[in-house]
Amino acid sequence: MSDLLRAPAEIKYAEELDWLESIDDNPKPFSWRLSPKMVRLFILGSERADGLDREISQKWFGDRSFVERSIVTLASDRGLLLIGDPGTGKSWLAELLSAAISRNSTLVVQGTAGTTEDHIKYSWNVSMVIAKGQSRESMIPSPIMTAMETGAIGRFEELTRSTSDVQDALISILSEKYISVPELDSDSIVFAKPGFSVIATANSRDRGVNDLSSALKRRFNFVRIPVVTNKKSEAEIVRFRTEELLRRHQIELDVPPTLLDVLLQSFADLRASSAAAGSDDEKLESALSTAEQIGVLEDAILHSNFFGERSLTARALASSLVGSLARREPEDLAILNKYLHGVVEPRSKEEGGSWPEFLEGGRDAIATLS
Repeated sequence: MSDLLRAPAEIKYAEELDWLESIDDNPKPFSWRLSPKMVRLFILGSERADGLDREISQKWFGDRSFVERSIVTLASDRGLLLIGDPGTGKSWLAELLSAAISRNSTLVVQGTAGTTEDHIKYSWNVSMVIAKGQSRESMIPSPIMTAMETGAIGRFEELTRSTSDVQDALISILSEKYISVPELDSDSIVFAKPGFSVIATANSRDRGVNDLSSALKRRFNFVRIPVVTNKKSEAEIVRFRTEELLRRHQIELDVPPTLLDVLLQSFADLRASSAAAGSDDEKLESALSTAEQIGVLEDAILHSNFFGERSLTARALASSLVGSLARREPEDLAILNKYLHGVVEPRSKEEGGSWPEFLEGGRDAIATLS
């Protein structure tokens, strides 16, 4: 695993999955590797009341009802659609579910304007077709077809970014549970095996790009993942991801809890300002999601490690925040400058602590970008 840039969940947590599978005596739907109870435990982590001999780490932070409804949906014959704002952990939850259920989270189709039916059905190895003709051997199955043949979970990322033709092709797969291959004279139908299902994700901000048809909506159970606004939950997510980053890069760098509080409060302030804004020009282009918050902290940590004093400072954090969130010039810079003068400056005078240095670092960053 050490030689992989990013190991999928089934490899990263292979030891946990093996152990859970070895003690799992609960009923399992279809070809699932873990029972629904153990899938939930793998994702949400163990508690003392579970009475396990070892601790299972929490990997997704959110309302347990979202996880439970997702698991129940996948045990039925309906697809699962995870929908929410960018950075709410939809793809990560989909990966964890696939890893726990199928031990394979890599059967993924990425939805874009260029995604075609071939990407969700099949294509052909042209050289083999020329040499031997069209056959099952010369056919290249899509990740979705592979999931059907193996009774696994297939994933479709950013469903609403794909065209209506692709969405229509997915309707037949979810309804009929087979794919017809008319080019073949025999063995021309690929049937789905028990355990096959599809987890799709959709960005709620993409509404109107390629809206889902009512027919496709009926094939999915919707689970809406809200933006995390609870400070305690958000702090746990940020801390979890930061620890992963430090381990992956083998960085020994101190992240003071006070600076984590500064980051959380800054995002809370900016979200409140965005919610109160009267027009889009008065809002940051950033979604101000937890994922973007993690990105700000990671950028500050890496910069401090490679170019700083190997300790995270409020100045580095402020510089990273401005650099990451200022995407439009001059609109975003003006919004951030207003925030520093209207909110951070009074707070730095009243509370002190890390806020004066954070204010100074933010001002310098804005001056550099202006």
